[in-house]
Formats: sequence, structure tokens, C-alpha cells
Amino acid sequence: MWVYIIKRLLLGVVTIYGVATLVFFLMRVVPGDPALIALSEPGRDARVSEQMVEAMRVRLGFAEVEVGLNRDAFGNRSGLDDLEAALQTLDGEAVLNSINSGAPLNVGGTILKPKQVHATVHRIPLLTQYVEWMWNSTRFEFGNSLKVNRPVVDEWMRFFPVTASIVILAAGMTLVAGLPIGIISAIRQDRFADYLGRIVSIAGLSLPSFWVALLIILGMVIWFEWLPPLEYVPVWEAPLQSLQQMFFPAFAVAFAQIGVIARMTRSSMLEVLREDYVTTAWSKGLGESTVVTRHALKNAFLPVLTVFGLQFGFAIGGLVVVERAFNLPGLGNFLVDSVVFRDYNSIQATLFATAIFVTAANLLVDLAYAWFNPRIRYT
Repeated sequence: MWVYIIKRLLLGVVTIYGVATLVFFLMRVVPGDPALIALSEPGRDARVSEQMVEAMRVRLGFAEVEVGLNRDAFGNRSGLDDLEAALQTLDGEAVLNSINSGAPLNVGGTILKPKQVHATVHRIPLLTQYVEWMWNSTRFEFGNSLKVNRPVVDEWMRFFPVTASIVILAAGMTLVAGLPIGIISAIRQDRFADYLGRIVSIAGLSLPSFWVALLIILGMVIWFEWLPPLEYVPVWEAPLQSLQQMFFPAFAVAFAQIGVIARMTRSSMLEVLREDYVTTAWSKGLGESTVVTRHALKNAFLPVLTVFGLQFGFAIGGLVVVERAFNLPGLGNFLVDSVVFRDYNSIQATLFATAIFVTAANLLVDLAYAWFNPRIRYT
């Protein structure tokens, strides 16, 4: 078992960095200059200067700054080598911004005028950018968010509790609703309960998450004149209020998953209920609940578990539009804002973290196989 876990972890690392590599290069092949796009904010009337574009390239990690002294501006002054060495220890981006703004520089207690310093911007080769980004990702250092100028990881952790609450609640709803619907449809095949279960399943498969979210919002406003609290409240501060706010977004995400799980449970249960050992259980006079729960469900649940793990990735994708619809401060909303603002650092970090969680979810599903079916052994 431990050998299998280690192998899967290594495979998971390869998968995560494969996704990270794909995202990195896709972000670089998007048409247009990323620095110029990031500076092209709506409503900006002033022309973007070349100095601003170069500073943004440095900020995005596409270029680096080489700084030095304009020795001609110092005449015959001595000790310039030490002063230049102290200057080169400063952050190149900060020096460039000071020169562009005309602000003096404090270098080791010596105040320098912008004309006494020069800064040259050099493009960083794509391969060097890639290696540096991959190395920083191993330490979860993704730079600062361009929108708020704070570390991306800090911003990500600020929005994570909202998304985690929705995902956990949606997963619970999917199992609590999807399994019973599928089981009842199977044991009441071609009856009213089966037809009703099929309708719910097909509706879940047909309606996208954002449409369900809009229907919920319109229904609550028009029919009940009620909306959940608009200001997010952590579950550890006010559990009931947090549940009221998270219930409907979680249902919008879970509705499609309920349809998938119900259909898979019904199909798997129908196949298992026709097996000889189930027929033997019926012939022994065992009750319906015993036959279904102890003999049929455990064997029928393995395909359902596989689909449930795969649906985890789709649920995260659905969060993007659902959080936007309900105006929740989660990672989905954060990702949309990052895309609108062309915040490359935040986009790459969010997709990198998403790959980690999806890979971890699939690993947990594979490990759960051995618990549901003792005949399965991993080597």
C-alpha cells in the first residue's frame, strides 16, 4: 500500500507540474504584450509610456533591471566602486521606479539624484522565466498580485475558506441526495419513483450551474422576497448565518453532480441487483433494506466513487460562475477578477492550486477503493 501511495504521489507531482507548465506557456502565447495589456485599464485616457511598460514587464517577471552609476555625473569623486556595489544590492524594480518618477535614491546613506543613476531593462529568456517560476512554485512563492500589490498566497488564503465551505457542502449534498435517488430508481425500476428520479437526473445534467444559480436568485426574490446575507460570515463565527449564505450556492454547484451520481448509482445498482449472490440473498428471505445496503450497495458504489472523484474537478470549475452570481469572495470570483485585470501571477497560482486539489481528490478516491472492496490490493 505504501509503495502504491508513493508512486501515486510522484505521479501526482508530475501531473501538477505538467498542468503548471501548460498554463505557463499558454499565458505566454496569448496575443499581445502582457505588460501593455495589464496597463490598459478601462477608462485610462493617458497614453501608456514606454517607461511604464518596461516597469510592468519587470514586475511581471518578463524582464530584469541592471543598475549602475553615471560616473560622468560624479566628476573626480572617489569611492564610486563601493557606492555602485551598494546600489546594485537594491531592488532593481524600485530603482527603475525612482528614476522614472524623478525621486532621489538613498544608497547606503548617500542621496543620489536620478540623473546620477542609470537602469537598463533586459528581457529574460522564456526558458529562464520558466525555470525560475517552477523553482518559486516549489516554495509557493508566486509574487505579488498586480491588482492589490500583496503576495498572491496571502490573497489566495483570504479567499480559500469561502470556496472550501461551498465545495464541502456541495459534496455532502451530492452524496446525500444523489445516492438515495439512484437507489430508489433502481429498486423501483419503471415505476413512478423511477420516472421522478430520471427527471431529476436529466434536469441536473441539462442545466448548467450558472443557470441554476440565476434561477435560485430570481426565485428567492420574486416568490419569497428573500435573499441570503450578502456579507460573508465565517462558519466559526455564526454557523447558522453562514449555512444560510452557503446553502444555495452549494446547491447550484451540486445540482449537476446530483444528476450524474443518481444516474450512475441507478445503472450500477441495476447491474448488481441481477447478480446471483443478490438473488440468493432474496431467496433466504432477507429484508429489502438488508439486501440493498449490505449486499448490493457496497459493490455498486465503486463506479459511483470513481465518478464522484472526477466530478470534483467539474465542481471547482462551476464555482467560478456560481461565486460570481452570488457575489461571494471566493477563489472563483478571485480568478475571474484576475483574468479581467490580467493578473498573471494570480491566475497561474490559482490554477496551480486547483491542480493540486483535483489530484489529491483523485488520490483519495483511489485509496478509498480498498476500504469499500477488500479484494482490491495495491502493490
